[in-house]
Amino acid sequence: MTSPAEVAAPIAPVRPVTAGWRQRKWAAIRLASPVVLLLVWQLCSAVKLIPQDVLPAPSLILEAGVELIRNGQLADALTVSGVRVLEGLLLGGVLGVALGTAVGLSRWLEATVDPPMQMVRALPHLGLIPLFILWFGIGELPKVLLVALGVSFPLYLNTFSAIRQVDAKLFEAAQVLGFSFWQRFWRIIVPSAAPQVLVGLRQSLAIAWLTLIVAEQINADSGIGFLINNARDFLRIDIIIFGLVVYALLGIGTDAIVRVLERRALGYRS
Repeated sequence: MTSPAEVAAPIAPVRPVTAGWRQRKWAAIRLASPVVLLLVWQLCSAVKLIPQDVLPAPSLILEAGVELIRNGQLADALTVSGVRVLEGLLLGGVLGVALGTAVGLSRWLEATVDPPMQMVRALPHLGLIPLFILWFGIGELPKVLLVALGVSFPLYLNTFSAIRQVDAKLFEAAQVLGFSFWQRFWRIIVPSAAPQVLVGLRQSLAIAWLTLIVAEQINADSGIGFLINNARDFLRIDIIIFGLVVYALLGIGTDAIVRVLERRALGYRS
């Protein structure tokens, strides 16, 4: 039988694992996994398990990248490709958000605008490249328009869905308080829809780079896609893979930027 003193004695608290330690652990694992993959790849190339004419070793791909950096070709290509994505993102983003907002706020526009939008969305936009070349030539315009077309639909759908999912009780409270339309829009609709719109922006960025990869390899004389096409003609597989890695890093980098903006803009939600 336990004595009263033993019963009254405080139980030593169990020290919980802090959330910061868990975050550092998973961050370390995420960083280590691609490093391990690269090491295995390099080892398999060194022992001739992977032929160099099929998949060059990471060290050779890195040397090709250093070569492109030193002669300035990579910087020029990044500038051209970045401008194309930025112009397409601005054009398609403004169009997608504007149409999504209008359709989300109006039942009449939903009945008239949304069906044609869904029909166009069902078309594979990359399959429109031959038509865009016939319409707009082989210059910068068809590339920017292809990016804009791919970017617009995720933002349109997410904006439309976010507005329709705003809590109706908020509108009831706004009506009681006598809010005008613009007060309801800026104080209720925009903050409520922002998280889903930012998700649409992340999706649009991924589609923008994917579209650019294809668009730049058709009748292009500059950009990262042109570097890849030129390397194909000279059988430089290392440069081709390096160009693809650059595309991937650009996609990851822009997605990370949007995630930072999302945390800053939506910090109040935590």
